[in-house]
Amino acid sequence: MVMIGKRGAGCQTSLERIRNPYCVKMLIIGSQARCSRMVNQALARIFDEIADLMEITGGDLFRINSYRRAARTIDDLTENLTDIAKRKELQKIPGIGKGTAERIRQFLEEGHITLHQELLAQVPPRLPQLLQIPGLGPKKVRALYQELGVKNIEQLRAAIEAGKVEKLAGFGPKSTHNIIEGMDFLARSAGRTPIGMAWIIAHALRETIAGFNGVKRVEFAGSLRRGCETIGDIDMLCEADDGEATIQAFSAMPEVNQVLAAGETKGSILVTNPRGGDIQVDLRVVPQESFGAAWQYFTGSKQHNIRLRELAVKKGWRLNEYGLFDGDKSLAGISEEDIYRKLGFSPIPPEVREDRGEIEAEGKLPDLVTIDDIRGDLHVHTTDSDGRNSIEELAEAARQRGYSYLAITNHSKSSIIANGLSIERLLEHVEAIHNLNKTLKGLTLLAGVECDILSDGSLDYPDNILAQLDYVVASIHAGMQQNRDRVTKRSLAALENPYVCTLGHPSGRLIGARDAMDLDWEKIIETAARCGTALELNCSWQRLDLKDVHVRTAVEAGCRIVIATDSHEVQQLDQMHFGIQTARRGWATKTQVLNTLTETELKTWIKKKRTRQESHAPGIFTRGGK
Repeated sequence: MVMIGKRGAGCQTSLERIRNPYCVKMLIIGSQARCSRMVNQALARIFDEIADLMEITGGDLFRINSYRRAARTIDDLTENLTDIAKRKELQKIPGIGKGTAERIRQFLEEGHITLHQELLAQVPPRLPQLLQIPGLGPKKVRALYQELGVKNIEQLRAAIEAGKVEKLAGFGPKSTHNIIEGMDFLARSAGRTPIGMAWIIAHALRETIAGFNGVKRVEFAGSLRRGCETIGDIDMLCEADDGEATIQAFSAMPEVNQVLAAGETKGSILVTNPRGGDIQVDLRVVPQESFGAAWQYFTGSKQHNIRLRELAVKKGWRLNEYGLFDGDKSLAGISEEDIYRKLGFSPIPPEVREDRGEIEAEGKLPDLVTIDDIRGDLHVHTTDSDGRNSIEELAEAARQRGYSYLAITNHSKSSIIANGLSIERLLEHVEAIHNLNKTLKGLTLLAGVECDILSDGSLDYPDNILAQLDYVVASIHAGMQQNRDRVTKRSLAALENPYVCTLGHPSGRLIGARDAMDLDWEKIIETAARCGTALELNCSWQRLDLKDVHVRTAVEAGCRIVIATDSHEVQQLDQMHFGIQTARRGWATKTQVLNTLTETELKTWIKKKRTRQESHAPGIFTRGGK
């Protein structure tokens, strides 16, 4: 069990550390606005801000919702909006109408949207910061501003201390107290937490909760269960004999820094976030007859749940966290599966509950890949470069996990900081692995390398050296700030090399620490499908690269995906779980994942790729790269 300590002196407590999306300077103007990732994300943020500002200023609900839908659609795009605009196809994007398309074009040409600026001019500059406070939506912010003249967080706190806020309609003492707690939490919060950190916290707490008297079942919900790459807070459900006693025990755990709420069936606490500050954990005690409905409801996503409720209403039913009802008659509630089946669906996996086509598919989804389908890991590092375990230790750990093969892919010579292998050391390494295979039982080691893609697009080793390896991962580790054309061409060159099996962590991002490279994803995915080179879904929770929307685009284009951990120590092999969740979020099936093949099938695939692609002739691979 991982122990979660009390809050230390190094945690964030200053409001200055909180990013205010309304005050971020617009840096993508003119030629810089060609960066696809920056453009798409910046525009999605602006559309969300327009919706918030419209709601604060009393705008039309239909227009507000249309901007929210447009923001979400744009954020999910894997193609550069600039390229779509050049083809005059903006209105072909779902949810983008004539007016929205005109505003996109204005942003691409001028670096701003007039409507956005006009709305900002209608409110005090720091008023939108209030939306960052948990529990404060645009409607309440509007009330605070219009009724009390509150223009910023400091004035809100002063109004609360003067007793003015709790007298407002829709607020009251409890709501006011929650706002205070929300402001305090906001000041301490480190923002969204990477799933790997949240997973550790959640598992430790679940182990504790499962040991409480009378607790029969404990489950995760929310974005953690859906496998989102970052988590806002941790949602948990449990079934217990005594709800109030369970919440009291939950609130008294030694890991608790602060109790936000402790009622008869729900508790909210703050525990230490490894990134600094606190992370909120909510626990709900749910009766057995409603557990499935509550689990479905609190898993979300919000958009998915709205669609389900709409379907229930069309049938004359009512769906909420207590169950599915026809009047007062309960139709389903004990299990999630019953909820979906009663609504006419096959059960929908949590990872795809994002309103990205799963409802239209009526639950008839592809057979998504599972962790039991994985037969080996194709990207690990040992002590021969920058790993912490020997080949033998990693081999034993892989065998314990039921794998039949493991690719040892240490860094190449240009990765000096990672103790990359010279050609001489690499060839010695290959010989050592092949010799070890003679004595290993139940597992085959593949002699591989993670070969740097250099700044000019060449690889760190010549082809005659790569040809002596069993498996080659090619990755960019330097020069990530090059312009879109250059980083894309470097990746394309690697994809077209007959000896490269996989393009490693293709975007180069580190979640919350380093932006992705500005790649032309359309070209990357088209070339990978044509050449039969697999794209890596790097399982490291700091990377999760490919991200889910890129996985979806890649598999739809016929690309192979490799789900690999990039492990630098034995324990990191278990990060395969995060990769599987991300692959499922991208609707990847077993047949589209390379390392679900048997050892014989994998070696045949590698041989066919090399022999068929050595001529570099385009279009000679079948879709899927097999």
